[in-house]
Amino acid sequence: MKTATVLCAFAIVALAAARPDAGKYTDRYDNVNLDEVIGNKRLLVPYINCVLEKGRCSPDGKELKSHIKEALETYCAKCTDVQRSGTRRVIGHLINHEPGYWAQLTNKYDPARKYVVRYENELRQTQG
Repeated sequence: MKTATVLCAFAIVALAAARPDAGKYTDRYDNVNLDEVIGNKRLLVPYINCVLEKGRCSPDGKELKSHIKEALETYCAKCTDVQRSGTRRVIGHLINHEPGYWAQLTNKYDPARKYVVRYENELRQTQG
């Protein structure tokens, strides 16, 4: 169950295969406690390593990795409302508290920084 929790925390960005009838990602992970995942690096880091191709991937991690680029580029267009909200929380956490991981993910999935700037401008905590 922790595997599914971690997947959602990081990957609510792009959770699973799109349902052809609704054009949305599956909602099967929408009830995951994201605070538990983003508050525990032991749960979060394996998924980050998976999508960065620096570690083994669980089946859930493979699913995440297959959709993360599209979700970033479309600003989570196929996400449910719960996933969109969770995505903002997770990305905001990475930007503000895990900048090294955020930089690695950005370099891999948006090296030209065409999409991530929008997230950073919106979700970066004000300093001061």
